[in-house]
Amino acid sequence: MGQRLEERRAQAEAEAEAETDAAIGVPPSGALPGKPSAAAPGPTDASGAVPADSPGPGIVPAPPAYAPAVAARPDPAAAVPWGMRVAAEAGWRLLVLAGTLWVVMKVISAVQLVVLAFVAALLITALLQPTVSRLKGLGLPRGLATALTAVTGFVIMGLVGWFVVWQVMDNLGNVSARVRDGIEELKRWALDSPFHVTESQINEIAENLSDTIGTNTEEITSAGLTGVTVMVEVMTGILLAMFSTLFLLYDGKKVWQWFLKLVPAQARPGVAGAGPRAWRTLTAYVRGTVIVALIDAIFIGLGIYFLDVPLAVPLGVFIFLFAFIPLVGAVISGALAVVVALVTNGVFTALMVLLVVLAVQQIEGHVLQPFILGRAVRVHPLAVVLAVAAGGLVAGIGGAVVAVPLVAVTNTVVGFLRAYSEEQVLRRLATVPAVGPPPGGTVTGGGAPGGAATGGQERPDTE
Repeated sequence: MGQRLEERRAQAEAEAEAETDAAIGVPPSGALPGKPSAAAPGPTDASGAVPADSPGPGIVPAPPAYAPAVAARPDPAAAVPWGMRVAAEAGWRLLVLAGTLWVVMKVISAVQLVVLAFVAALLITALLQPTVSRLKGLGLPRGLATALTAVTGFVIMGLVGWFVVWQVMDNLGNVSARVRDGIEELKRWALDSPFHVTESQINEIAENLSDTIGTNTEEITSAGLTGVTVMVEVMTGILLAMFSTLFLLYDGKKVWQWFLKLVPAQARPGVAGAGPRAWRTLTAYVRGTVIVALIDAIFIGLGIYFLDVPLAVPLGVFIFLFAFIPLVGAVISGALAVVVALVTNGVFTALMVLLVVLAVQQIEGHVLQPFILGRAVRVHPLAVVLAVAAGGLVAGIGGAVVAVPLVAVTNTVVGFLRAYSEEQVLRRLATVPAVGPPPGGTVTGGGAPGGAATGGQERPDTE
């Protein structure tokens, strides 16, 4: 009996020692490193059999209970804070959008003349399209209505341009004489002013200006050559805009249908709905702006004419054209009229012209634009200023002209697409079948099937 107890104690000590050696990586005696020992049997019970839960040969057993616990390292993606992961996801998407926008702007800058000509054609088409529709409604064929409208519009624009040039050339001599008289008057005013300006200082400024013009003759000549190149580009853009306007008036619907075929099928219904709304917004903007600009030009031009300021008609045309640049154009054209009045007729006439310009612009901003444009073009004044500034930096005067209608159309398209996506989501939710009670019973008190209710059985109807 004592001998058997000693054998069991020795066997238990050997098992404990083998487990400790296996935990620290010490191979059994007589075994090669990396290979299990064939002579090292697993733990046995009193009868010499290997227990069922004992690890087999070559399998590392679990560490003992007294071994220190080692915490597992978390997943690297889970270790990153949630806010940082969201910022990273949004960041790379913004980088992709910025890169795409940069490439688009580079492409537009490379073909700036073509883009501005096509946009100008869109604006002219938006102005003339209602006339084509009326002529077609009177029974004229589409081709004849388009040709008649386009030719009439281009002839009117050409006559206005010719009239402006004729007025400038006809009044050039009178304006030159008045400018010299105005400069002399300004010189006398500067001498009598409290700024203590002497005649020698004024003459020195005039000599410096003359010397600067004489020494920079080469630069002025190159600027003149650049101006000739610009005129050639302007004429090319005008011809391209005319041809584009003619085809848009005649085949505008076919052009739009062709464009829709380029849009992916999933997005095509939304784009097809946003297009007519964008066109109505553009048409309302162009027609309203033309009416407001015409009223500004007529009333300010009449005020300049009655104040005996020269170049009243050309200044009125400039006021009309600059009215297509919201906010900024009115300031520039008004300042030009005041400067001409100051140089030619003196300080009092300039102040009167300033009052006329301010009065007409106040009526325009508070009465005409809200009444004529209405809600067709809803753009915040801050967005207008930023759009005009960005358009001017990117594409000069042409960019400043097309910036605001582009923002108005974009606002309309985005608003429609947002409402359309919400409507589609609601339609999909409405088509999902409602989950009813299973057959053979009702669900009460928490959804137990087969007529079983939470908290008891369903009572029969006793009525």
